[in-house]
Amino acid sequence: MTERVGALNDRYLARDRPLGEARLLWEIGPDGCDVRLLRSRLGLDSGYVSRLLRSLESDGLVVVEPSVSDKRVRTARLTPAGAAERRLLDRRSDELARSFLDPLTPDRRDRLVTAMREVELLLTAGLVETRVVDPAEAVAEHCLREYFAELGRRFEAGFDPGSSISAGYDELRPPAGLFLVATLRAEPVGCGALKFHDGGPAELKRMWVAGSVRGLGIGRRLLAELERRAAAGGARVVRLETNKALTEAIALYRSSGYREVEAFNSEPYAHHWFEKEL
Repeated sequence: MTERVGALNDRYLARDRPLGEARLLWEIGPDGCDVRLLRSRLGLDSGYVSRLLRSLESDGLVVVEPSVSDKRVRTARLTPAGAAERRLLDRRSDELARSFLDPLTPDRRDRLVTAMREVELLLTAGLVETRVVDPAEAVAEHCLREYFAELGRRFEAGFDPGSSISAGYDELRPPAGLFLVATLRAEPVGCGALKFHDGGPAELKRMWVAGSVRGLGIGRRLLAELERRAAAGGARVVRLETNKALTEAIALYRSSGYREVEAFNSEPYAHHWFEKEL
């Protein structure tokens, strides 16, 4: 298959450029992209990305200029010729895919597409990374905004963080707690936090996974990592409370070994209280 697409030479999809340049055109996209984000998404060093961009610039396909919002940041944008080249590559990619599928019977096509979806799902899940960050970092604040917005949409009476039991920045910084973020291709897609209580049960807080990546097992992975860190911090039990509207979260907790217990706090938005021995 690699020889069919031209991945092993400098004529990807029969164009006069290698796969790396074609992929960069696709990643830049119609709206442009910061160069540092391109490096992070593709996992490439700055020197290699710079060489690819210079080649695309010399062909008149890309311009690299300071960002409008921050002059220290360089942004790559497609020229009209670059946008046309990207459309052509998309069209040829579709034609190549059809050339693989056309000889197959409808049943075999369905089998192939189903298998490819499963492979894509598993490979994408493997790209997710988790790390502890300060809750005031931009990635953490993005997750918290999305978390609060989702609760506001799903709770019957909306959600006001000020009316909930506190989980402020100082409570989610070591040694009082921690804030864990999951990223996919450098984009924040999930989070979870812990509050420690001097050897007592640790509290699980702020569990959120972006709707666009649900099904990748990110929630379960975050939960397992938070449990590991709670145990490392001296906790023997993890506790949490949740709202009845969050059915997916409730199912996750139950399938992960949490048992429902009597209310252990006065959280006004909670309908269920759970705990798990570590």
